Amino acid sequence: MTQLSVLICSDTLVVHKSGGFHRLVTSVTWHRWDIKTATQNFTTVLGQGSFGPVYKAAMPTGELVAVKMLASDSTQGEKEFQTEVLLLSRLHHRNLVNLVGFCIDNSQRMLVYEFMTNGNLATLLYNDGPRILSWEERVQIAYDVSHGIEYLHEGAAPPIIHRDLKSANILLDMSMRAKISDFGLSKEETFDGRKSGLKGTYGYMDPDYMSTNKFTKKSDIYSFGIILFELITAINPQQGLMDYINLAVIGEDSKADWEEIADKRLVGTSHPEEVKLLADIAYKCLHKIPRKRPSIADISRTIARIKHRPIKNDELPTAGRDVPRRVIRRIENLQVELLNMTSLKGHQPVKV
Repeated sequence: MTQLSVLICSDTLVVHKSGGFHRLVTSVTWHRWDIKTATQNFTTVLGQGSFGPVYKAAMPTGELVAVKMLASDSTQGEKEFQTEVLLLSRLHHRNLVNLVGFCIDNSQRMLVYEFMTNGNLATLLYNDGPRILSWEERVQIAYDVSHGIEYLHEGAAPPIIHRDLKSANILLDMSMRAKISDFGLSKEETFDGRKSGLKGTYGYMDPDYMSTNKFTKKSDIYSFGIILFELITAINPQQGLMDYINLAVIGEDSKADWEEIADKRLVGTSHPEEVKLLADIAYKCLHKIPRKRPSIADISRTIARIKHRPIKNDELPTAGRDVPRRVIRRIENLQVELLNMTSLKGHQPVKV
């Protein structure tokens, strides 16, 4: 069947305990959608996850979206589908991917998201193409992701633990602003500390969680620490990232040599002091004792200080032609943030 009924949700939805989806008295619209035509006969593949394939598609309104379809052999299922719909329908933040709609049609399950032009962070970090993320972009991505996690941990009611933070789940829009995606494994903090089946992605999973089978906010902090080191090094966590991190901290006087493991493509354009500051906070996120890891609020403040840190003359990059662009970019970022603060003034998260 290619004709599917898609619920386009402009406000909020609720999932009853029976599993049936019901709408609140809000602005929602049903559309009949030829998914085969919208995805050009399923040729517009954006990626493949544990849930199933993700396609680029055009809505009946003309809006471009990303469509995640539950595969018959998916390792995730009905429970994860409902979790994602329930959470994203009540969570609203500029650093979380926006759920546009969903579909339940016989055995077909489909999630419809806003289209993120620049794909995911993992692809940008590890591709061999000419596009290299600048240091400023990497700091901005860290800043955006920290605010998304801060909203989940401190702003949502009840708080949310993501449980699968990784670079492949960080999506980037046309302005290279980052948003967190994939909430199928997420849990409300009311479950904090309870035992559960081991879920997540190896390389990002908190060793304490793996040994105790208990997940907490600090498990998310560990995963974010790995992402921060990915931004610094462009080394995949499944290809020896922790080995490089451990080698960097075995130095004279116990001082970590973070610049030694920084992405060599950034030589001459990154700032050693900023690399050190970001690596220091990332390393604290990986502390083997979860309670000694920093809170996401502390991490966000540190990254904000890095992002807005005044640049001294003796710290200017050797590639002088990049200096004006860096200054201009910081000014533009500040202007965008001021506009966002103005537009969001008085906005309150929608609660179910």
